[in-house]
Amino acid sequence: MPNDRELDATNNTEAVLTDHYPGMAAIDETILNLETDAISPDGEVLKRPFGPLFWVAIGWVSLIILLAILANLLPLQNPNYGNYNILNAGPSLQHWLGTDDLGRDLFSRIVFGSRVSLVVGFGATFISIVAGGTLGLLSGYKGGALDSTMNAASFIILAFPAIIAVIALVAVWAPPNLWKITLILGVGTIPLMYRVIRATTLAFANRDFVVAAKTMGATTPRILFREILPNVVPIGVTFGLISVAGLIVLEGSLAFLGLSVPLPTPSWGNMIAEGSNNGLLSINPLIMMWPALSMFLLLLSINLIGDRLRQRLDVREGLL
Repeated sequence: MPNDRELDATNNTEAVLTDHYPGMAAIDETILNLETDAISPDGEVLKRPFGPLFWVAIGWVSLIILLAILANLLPLQNPNYGNYNILNAGPSLQHWLGTDDLGRDLFSRIVFGSRVSLVVGFGATFISIVAGGTLGLLSGYKGGALDSTMNAASFIILAFPAIIAVIALVAVWAPPNLWKITLILGVGTIPLMYRVIRATTLAFANRDFVVAAKTMGATTPRILFREILPNVVPIGVTFGLISVAGLIVLEGSLAFLGLSVPLPTPSWGNMIAEGSNNGLLSINPLIMMWPALSMFLLLLSINLIGDRLRQRLDVREGLL
């Protein structure tokens, strides 16, 4: 039975759907059928517009990033300063989102808390893209013993429950801080990024332009970074955005368990945990509602951006 590398080398006149992910061929075929309306009669792939929701999502994510970067320069109250005269106050002109059970301004804590989610999400994804992406390129292109060894290692690592491994590492490498959390989550997502980049590299490793480059005597680094990498980047970017959203949720889960940045440093996760403890949910649900809503909108926006970019940049096998 041919393996995935031999299937990629198949050269038929009809469209060939390569099953890079076991069990996904039927889904890929369905998606391809749905995308046929994006092909002109002469075979040219027509680019769909991003749509207004995409730009709304871009605006929201940009606003969150801008507020997080400029938090120290904005006229915000100290997120850790408590005013015991205004405990559990509702929204007002002085406190736009109200205050918590210690009299701290919720809007200020949400802005400063967004830094944790953004650093962990984008920082850990950057680590996984650089390390996992490089290994995936080399493994998918070179093949042989290197590919077999790394492929088997990635399967073994991914078979272990990720959340348990992360909790164990964070608990052992105490005390937790922002950079430790980012490094652990980044290293933990390397195998998944490796699998995605390897599968994408396999799709291009035997294309005509790569074979032509080999025939002309191009070196391996040139083929990888000049011929294959530009075709892999769109997949890496779109999957990276999905990874960012997942990592933000994972950091929030760790914070909820008390395994993320220690108090009183605000993060959306520990704010949700604070709002759900000690019966505060019935007294002042805003403590938990605002960070939960902020996280939900950020995750929704990131996933929407990633999905639109995938539709715009991801060229299916049958369209090549």
